[in-house]
Amino acid sequence: MLRIDRATYDAIVAHAKRDHPDEACGIVAGPEGSDSPERFVAMVNAAGSPTFYEFDSADLLQLYKEMDANDEEPVVIYHSHTATEAYPSRTDIGLAMEPNAHYVLVSTREHGNNDGPVEFRSYRIVDGEVTEEEVTVVPAPDRSRSS
Repeated sequence: MLRIDRATYDAIVAHAKRDHPDEACGIVAGPEGSDSPERFVAMVNAAGSPTFYEFDSADLLQLYKEMDANDEEPVVIYHSHTATEAYPSRTDIGLAMEPNAHYVLVSTREHGNNDGPVEFRSYRIVDGEVTEEEVTVVPAPDRSRSS
């Protein structure tokens, strides 16, 4: 199951809507081994395509260096589908190289002029096998309090 806070969920959906009709993509990093998505990072779709996404290699390398320095890992890897359902394509499955990540797909096919609904679904993809998982949206944590 993917537990994601409302602010991160809303940021992913807003990015998908903003980039429509091209696919949007990004990563939500979190502490290594925690399965807790915390740091939202909207990426640029280097392909600039309505049917394919590709992380810019220089941006991705920089992000992985930052995650390594912060003891983080990609907890959520997301992208949007602009004309099809939120289900991984064969290409998506072939590109899935993070066995611990939640692969989130947002379909903006009913989105129209920013008013339509989106479909938000999450999957685990390991060795080419796709397993859909439940998504639970929780209130955003109050990070202003010190412990």
